[in-house]
Amino acid sequence: MTLHVLVPDGIDDPRRPSGGNLYDRRLVAGLAARGREVREHRVGVVGLDRVLAGIPDGAVVLVDGLVASTTTALVAEARRLRVAMLLHMPGSGPAESSVLRSVAAVVTTSAWSRDWVVDEVGVPADRVHVALPGADPGPLVAGSAAGTHLLCVGPVTPAKGYDDLLAALAEVRDLDWTCRCVGALDLAPAFVTAFRVAARRQGIADRIELVGPLTPAALDGLRSTSDLVLAPSHRESYGMALAEGVARGLPAIATDVGGQPEALGEAGTLVPVGDPAALAGALRAWLGDAGLRARWRAAAAGRRGQLGAWAGTVAEVAGVLNRIAPAVVLTGEGRT
Repeated sequence: MTLHVLVPDGIDDPRRPSGGNLYDRRLVAGLAARGREVREHRVGVVGLDRVLAGIPDGAVVLVDGLVASTTTALVAEARRLRVAMLLHMPGSGPAESSVLRSVAAVVTTSAWSRDWVVDEVGVPADRVHVALPGADPGPLVAGSAAGTHLLCVGPVTPAKGYDDLLAALAEVRDLDWTCRCVGALDLAPAFVTAFRVAARRQGIADRIELVGPLTPAALDGLRSTSDLVLAPSHRESYGMALAEGVARGLPAIATDVGGQPEALGEAGTLVPVGDPAALAGALRAWLGDAGLRARWRAAAAGRRGQLGAWAGTVAEVAGVLNRIAPAVVLTGEGRT
């Protein structure tokens, strides 16, 4: 039986890489590798209504939450289709709650997201499942002695906490550091302009590089010359970029929001969301204490082995699909 996967039209846009798009790509590839016949539908240019109308009755459908949450079209179609919704980030669209309650299963990318779906939306717990993102381990980053090379990954928008990041960096401008920020610069252009102006006003513009989006390989290369990840996001369902840094042995300072504590583990420290002073305090401790740097790096190195692989993510989702379509079994050898 064909699995129909509905993804955003811009899933492969190199200008706007995202954790959700990467997750979708790895999942589709992994399910196909397990012998599943997968048909991908890109929703955007072709509307969701038209895509759903072309899928036969009783088919198994896995739909990205960004696609599913834009309209209630899926609510009625869920009566004739066997639908699993992949929720990357709660609050993705106006129809989200209605769709979540109508589908046969919900897959979330963190335990925090699962609890939100159950507690806030009221979806029965037995219909909500967690499939944590995988992380590809790479060579352990050695890091510099002083730990001054900082890295922040995510589009430059208010939601990613870049205003808090700038305020925190200004508080520690008396110390030696540089910060590279990797992510799209065109999602909130007025905010980016204001960020640059404020950085110049604070006298730290020459120490902050807005790199823009990078390919996974280029980003991995940047990680190899970094010391510490900063993740000041205001909302985050898991924190894939955070986990990918930890997978290279990079410790982090992250906000205690959403699923970021699940991604970080003990590989660094958490600070309250929207609290630049706390972020600055943690950063000052990192830059000023060689013993602390050694402890965080050791914890990050240990955390690497605790992060799951993408094969496990795929297996979790395959199990969910089996439960909503028990006649179809996904195995490592193929369909049965």
